Amino acid sequence: MSPVVADAVSVVLLVVVLAWAVIRPRGLPEAVVAVPAAVLVIAVGAVSPSGAADEAALLGPVVGFLAAVLVLARLCDDEGLFRACGQWLAHASRRRGTLLAQVFALAAAVTAVLSLDATVVLLTPVVFATVARIGARPKPYVYATTHLANTASLLLPVSNLTNLLAFTAAGLSFTRFAALMLLPWLVAVAVEYAVFRRFFAADLAAPLAPEARDPGPPVPVPVFALVTVGATLAGFVVGPLAGVEPVWAAAAGASVLAVRALVRRRSTPRALVGAAAPAFLAFVLALGIVVRGVVDSGLGSALGHLVPSGTGLAALLGIAALAAVLANLVNNLPAVLVLLPLVEGSGPGAVLALLIGVNIGPNLTYAGSLATLLWRRVVQAHGAGGDIGLGEFTRLGLLTVPVALVLSVVALWASLSVIGG
Repeated sequence: MSPVVADAVSVVLLVVVLAWAVIRPRGLPEAVVAVPAAVLVIAVGAVSPSGAADEAALLGPVVGFLAAVLVLARLCDDEGLFRACGQWLAHASRRRGTLLAQVFALAAAVTAVLSLDATVVLLTPVVFATVARIGARPKPYVYATTHLANTASLLLPVSNLTNLLAFTAAGLSFTRFAALMLLPWLVAVAVEYAVFRRFFAADLAAPLAPEARDPGPPVPVPVFALVTVGATLAGFVVGPLAGVEPVWAAAAGASVLAVRALVRRRSTPRALVGAAAPAFLAFVLALGIVVRGVVDSGLGSALGHLVPSGTGLAALLGIAALAAVLANLVNNLPAVLVLLPLVEGSGPGAVLALLIGVNIGPNLTYAGSLATLLWRRVVQAHGAGGDIGLGEFTRLGLLTVPVALVLSVVALWASLSVIGG
């Protein structure tokens, strides 16, 4: 097949894969289309077999980390961690006007430590259950989980797949990455909170059910799970100092809880495999190969002319804006795969600006991030898909994304000026 036709095929296949991931006809997995598409781009010569193998090798540790964190988060749920979170939220709701702040704090913390997938997959159902129990209007709190899953994933290298991909390229230690992203993370969350208070003012002012005064019987705090999560987080920090990748710390934490669950017959090997979401992992790998075909077709070279050079404030803003636009066009994971080779030569500041763009930007569209796609599945599973529409999602995104993006980049520039890159 001629190179021109092969390039055109790879572009069409990427569009089809992303459209299927957004629509998911009959609830079929994203991999149903993505895996055959990856095979096809190899068959037509858009990606060589060795290129596909290189892409799989690049994404392998990231996918492995995602699997480990998904299992870790599911086992934390089995231990009762998220039930305890739900009761904490119910207690918080007794003081009028504080529930949104509590949901923001909890979602930001869970996203930073257990990754955005835990917030979307495990915390969102807790929020649904809590607001139903106290008679609150769900929209502000349910929207908060997806917005915070994206925005609050700036803080740590392990908070988002995009961060893991960029972490090595940035050439930063775990603690330096966190130190540089702390101020942008706080600014982004604060902007989201301020806009949510205004956008959902009517929903937040609606009276709660009288039962809100009774949060129910106490739920035991899952100390073992909390200690395991704390040890895993410590492994993320100190592991790289000994050459241990974050994926192994996540796998160790998941293994500890898995052994305990199996011994106590609280889980089964089949349930643990299911918790790793193998079909979704296959989708991520296949998507990377399809994107490789599009990049090799000339997109990478074309974007190379648009990426600002340097690490001044204007350049950082330009990189973040370009990343945000591309994330909403082709999803944030492909966007970081495309842009990372183009900005890593400019240093860690440029890489972190790229992350601000691909992590905050996806709150504009459903297709912007894998987390938002997962969130839509959770929302539809709770029968709330009709109440949360594309128009409202987009309006909220237009109010939050530009402001959060600009102010977070300014905060990053200030952090780089004080701490150094």
